Amino acid sequence: MHLLIFGRGYSAGRLATRLIAAGWRVTATSRSGAAGTVALDSPAVRAAIAGATHILSSVPPADGHDPVLAAHGPALAAAPARWIGYLSSTGVYGDTGGAWVDESAALAGRRSDRIAADRAWTALRPDVRVFRLPGIYGAGRSALDAVRAGTAHRVDAGAQRFSRVHVDDIVTGVIASFDRGPPGVYNLSDGEPAPGRLVTEYACDLLGVLWPPLIAPDDPALSRMARGFYTESRVVTAAKAARVLGFSPRFPDFRAGLRACL
Repeated sequence: MHLLIFGRGYSAGRLATRLIAAGWRVTATSRSGAAGTVALDSPAVRAAIAGATHILSSVPPADGHDPVLAAHGPALAAAPARWIGYLSSTGVYGDTGGAWVDESAALAGRRSDRIAADRAWTALRPDVRVFRLPGIYGAGRSALDAVRAGTAHRVDAGAQRFSRVHVDDIVTGVIASFDRGPPGVYNLSDGEPAPGRLVTEYACDLLGVLWPPLIAPDDPALSRMARGFYTESRVVTAAKAARVLGFSPRFPDFRAGLRACL
């Protein structure tokens, strides 16, 4: 088995680690030039497109276009790979006023670049699998790390709650789709959407430190991206992935996930 990864970042890197341990060969690109990766325009990438059994892109859109499709779209459309996937975002659903959404929901909202990339990968070829992911966390990238760094916030966002997923459950869901389920779109998320402030409070409790003060969603202490995030509210269901792929998160809520991270 040979996996080609476009963008060996946090999530795709965890997938690579698990598959390499299982005996897979992995070719991966990165913008940083990290050890063991190659550039997007490398001849090794063109060779891997022609020979990989599995291809995954986790590269987000940039400057209004998808860099991977811009560089290799026709080659990917014709690639002999038996499996091809793309890591997208549940941000493509936009604001639903806190309502649950599944894969049939209309794409809307402020992330037009994400929507365009999601649609472009879906249309690339009929066997593509698109995974829409909510807030991703895991070891080294969780509320625990933010609390330790002094950058955690408790935001008084009213009734807003949102979904999240542990990085290792993303890996499990992607691997499950190698041999199960038809192509198409899949949400991967845990089973307990919750307000972000509850996650921060639980992380503080685990570490034995005081909760940070409550701030408003438009507080200038938050980044522009974070303030934009709090203008939307939605929760996503992974019922399709559970039914079709047998997806069952090892970390069904943020408490189990944070305890594992700790």
